Amino acid sequence: MSDEVRVPRVERPVAERLGRTTAAEVARAALNRARAGAEARGLRPGAPVRRRRQTEVQLSSAARDGRDPALVGDAVDRLVAQLGWRAELSVGGLIGRWREFVGPDIAEHCTPETFEEGLLVVRTDSTSWAKQVQFLAPQLLARLEQELGPDVVREVRAVGPGGRQWGKGPRRVPGRGPRDTYG
Repeated sequence: MSDEVRVPRVERPVAERLGRTTAAEVARAALNRARAGAEARGLRPGAPVRRRRQTEVQLSSAARDGRDPALVGDAVDRLVAQLGWRAELSVGGLIGRWREFVGPDIAEHCTPETFEEGLLVVRTDSTSWAKQVQFLAPQLLARLEQELGPDVVREVRAVGPGGRQWGKGPRRVPGRGPRDTYG
């Protein structure tokens, strides 16, 4: 037996034995490709990066965009237009300022009662005022058309006071009955 000293055999890495490139060479090649791509785009490696401006719509800014909350008045206007309430609301505004519209003398004796399908019904406190409003109906219609627009109010009907009715019951007296007793 010989006293030989065995020197351990140094194994080569598996990638080298198989003829493959090492990890360090792969990383170096990737870095070189990235530098070449940057130079092709006009960038200098190691220089500070300039940020490009966004060409997309900016999602948050001080300017108004479609995502901002709607103003209440604008939302109500859209709702009124969608539901077709323009005429009813304009007549409702007129009823709210009836005294300004017809004047204090007429407003003292008559008030608007209902508005449906172009018919404005005005309740008066006496039958004589009902007749007076019937005579004034063409002038009222002209003023309503001027104020609200054409074909919003097509007819004004004046009705007298809505008092008790004596037409029924065991103690009914034949004849015409009471007339203008509530005014």
